[in-house]
Parts: sequence; C-alpha cells; structure tokens
Amino acid sequence: MNVKDLQARQGNVDLVLEIVEKGEVREFEKFGKKGSVCNAVAQDETGKIKLTLWNEQIDMVGVGDKIQITNGYVGEYQGELQLSTGKFGKLEVLEKGEPKEEAAEESGEELPEEIQPEEEEIK
Repeated sequence: MNVKDLQARQGNVDLVLEIVEKGEVREFEKFGKKGSVCNAVAQDETGKIKLTLWNEQIDMVGVGDKIQITNGYVGEYQGELQLSTGKFGKLEVLEKGEPKEEAAEESGEELPEEIQPEEEEIK
C-alpha cells in the first residue's frame, strides 16, 4: 500500500513512512481526560500525507524516523487526507533518523573554514 492509493474514510491501512515534519504539540481535555495531539507530515516514494500523533506517539516519533502504521485509518479534514492509528491501529518506529539540518552538526563534521572562529575570538 502507498500514500498515493489512500482515500478518505479508508481503514485497515498498512504503510511504511518517513517523518519529514513535526508540528507543535497541543493539549486538550475531552470527557474530563487530558491528552496531547500533534500533526506531522510523513511520506513514502509516492507522496506525502498528514499524520496525526496522539499522546505517547508524540514522543516516540521524530523527524527522519522510519515508521510503520498497521491497521491505520484515513480521515479527511478541510479536504485534506489525514492518517492516524485510529482506535485499533498501531504505530511502530522501525528506524530512528536524524533531521537533515542537525545531521552534520551531530556527526562532528568540520565547518567550512570561513565559518571557523578566529583563535583570538576563542580566548
């Protein structure tokens, strides 16, 4: 199954996706219970889709991660498809990734010479 094949109100969705964006976490209260929700954008080789992350899923997933959605559900909000695990689905992180901008910093790569601080500036 691929992103390009998804349709609104479709259940039993099984996909492997990469997280390319993660939005702000929002808190809510419903029926006296507090929760958190976050919108993310995920993609495969055929396209992108908005992914709704709930509660503990928010901390599980980061930009660059490869995830698998099992038995997910596709909803529609303001004409845009949105994928979530729904009541019966499952989200699993297959591979932790690194956001592209941070990857160079964390790998310890040398900065280009014009960005290196002068020795006098360090003292």
